[in-house]
Amino acid sequence: MSDSFTQQFLQLVRRIGNQLNRKVAEVLLVLTKYKNKSKETSRFFRSEECFLFSYSSRVSYSTELDRIDELHPPLKLTLGELVRKKLHGSRKITCQLLGVILEEETPEELKEHATVRSSVVEVLWEISKTCDVYLMDRIIDDESGERVLLALENAGLFEAGCLTRDKVLFCSTENGRMSFIQQLEPDWHVDSNREIVSQLSRFIRYQLYVSPTGSPITGSNIFSSTSLDSYLTE
Repeated sequence: MSDSFTQQFLQLVRRIGNQLNRKVAEVLLVLTKYKNKSKETSRFFRSEECFLFSYSSRVSYSTELDRIDELHPPLKLTLGELVRKKLHGSRKITCQLLGVILEEETPEELKEHATVRSSVVEVLWEISKTCDVYLMDRIIDDESGERVLLALENAGLFEAGCLTRDKVLFCSTENGRMSFIQQLEPDWHVDSNREIVSQLSRFIRYQLYVSPTGSPITGSNIFSSTSLDSYLTE
């Protein structure tokens, strides 16, 4: 066999080998792409299945909660439970009469009449079950005090130990009223006089400022409401 023939043969073998290598590489590339696409498709379907399962679970859980709420609605607190919750376990409370317990707002009005707010009667009963209750205010004459006591009695607040007459206190000045409050050292004080509430803020643990507008007074221990019963039943 001549040298030229041998070289031609070797070149032919190399060309065939190169072509085979390219074909094999193309086949491998196609297989790799197909495999990757299969994995992506599998992952997609798996993620879709997880999403659908998760969504279905959430919908099912939410539906079950709705059914539970329908069958067992949240318990509504009784008036006594609401009062005890708002008073934070307190044992003594002092409260102004004018504008809080009584419809009258000035001592001058008490010279003519005294009327207990009907909305506070039941609340006072509940307060008295856990607290010593002291009511107080400034009056102009003794007759005004008698009218207040009669109004409280007619409202049934002296029955079964809800209130006692010796815990209804009267004085002739606002300074005297402040002195009563400080001496009694209550856990709570309720008042409609903004100035008194502000001055007592350093001495009383909790205070409720009663204002027709519900306007607040600055102080972490001072709460505001339009009435005593509104605050305790909110």
